[in-house]
Amino acid sequence: MALSPKLRKLIEERDGHCYHCGKTEGLQIHHRKNKGIGGSKLLDTPDNLIQVCAEWNYAIEANAELAASARGWGHKLPVWESLEHPVFDRVEFRWYFLLPDGGKVESHWRDQPF
Repeated sequence: MALSPKLRKLIEERDGHCYHCGKTEGLQIHHRKNKGIGGSKLLDTPDNLIQVCAEWNYAIEANAELAASARGWGHKLPVWESLEHPVFDRVEFRWYFLLPDGGKVESHWRDQPF
């Protein structure tokens, strides 16, 4: 994935660890909504990107059961889902709304879509 250095730095500073396991080394930037093969750069936005470890990134792309779990946590989103869907940080045990400007704000249980 060829993200601009500025966008990559913004995501790295915002997240700092894998949303799934908490690792801080060997992280990858993951699209919550897949771009698809040769996909548009329109999905290269801070609210669509999170940092995850390589193991989790591979697992949720290769295993349908784990992908379903990732969708429940907002780590993966179906194409029809809004980017306003919150993401769960399993390490901090908190839900966050990711903002288009690269920030994030904590979501509260009453804000959850389920």
